[in-house]
Amino acid sequence: MTDYVIEAKGLSKRFGDFQALNGVDFKVPLGRILGVIGANGAGKTTMLNAVLGLSSYDGELSVLGLDPSKDRDALMQDVCFIADVATLPKWMKVVEVLDYVEAVHPRFNRAKAMDFLSRTKVPLDRKVRALSKGMTVQVHLAVVMSIDAKLLVLDEPTLGLDIIFRKQFYQSLLEEYFDEERTVIITTHQVEEVEHILSDVMFIQDGNIVLESDMDELTQQFIEVMVSPGKEEEAMKLGPIAKGSTFGKSTCVYKNIDRETLAKLGETRRLGLADIFVATMTGEA
Repeated sequence: MTDYVIEAKGLSKRFGDFQALNGVDFKVPLGRILGVIGANGAGKTTMLNAVLGLSSYDGELSVLGLDPSKDRDALMQDVCFIADVATLPKWMKVVEVLDYVEAVHPRFNRAKAMDFLSRTKVPLDRKVRALSKGMTVQVHLAVVMSIDAKLLVLDEPTLGLDIIFRKQFYQSLLEEYFDEERTVIITTHQVEEVEHILSDVMFIQDGNIVLESDMDELTQQFIEVMVSPGKEEEAMKLGPIAKGSTFGKSTCVYKNIDRETLAKLGETRRLGLADIFVATMTGEA
């Protein structure tokens, strides 16, 4: 197998007149945590469905050296997926869910799942249908996080969970699950909660990949300036990628301009991932 877990070339998907993916090319290296960021309808889930072999597509796609459209059964031995809606058998008790997964998946670690659930208030003897939405998601996470997979795909994994458990989940993901032999792909609207664990990021808009970057490089590229009075014209000449105003002062976002140059215009600051996304997509600071 190559050092790339996923390789896509000209990946496209159309639903009637709607072009959900527009011939995108991308590669995902082994041992990385990739954040796929985009607005609703941007093409994130369509891309993940293709990677998981859940939908047809045009173009070339290799996942763990396999073709998802032809080799999905083999692929699922090494891939785990958490969708934005947890789907578990509602008639089963939680302990029976663990029994079932243990019986059908040779790489399921029951002890790890029990440890994960011990940090929650999920009752093992209660049926799934009697659980709250948050508890159902917790059971789903416990099961998937306890399977020794090479690729973990998380599509809005913590939707419906409170902020404390969301933070605990991502900490567990980083400390207990992820290593250099595993790759994780995350899509989420709660960007601020995941940016500290991401190694790579991809921005997607209208079915196109508009930015791919290593996180360390990305945060060095973008700087926001609160422009001092009288410096507005000089600030415009440097070609900001986004403009706005804060406390009555003009603010400008620049890409790949050194900080010393920008410091002459006013107060500078590095941007977080959410701010970079907004500036890149909308042109607003």
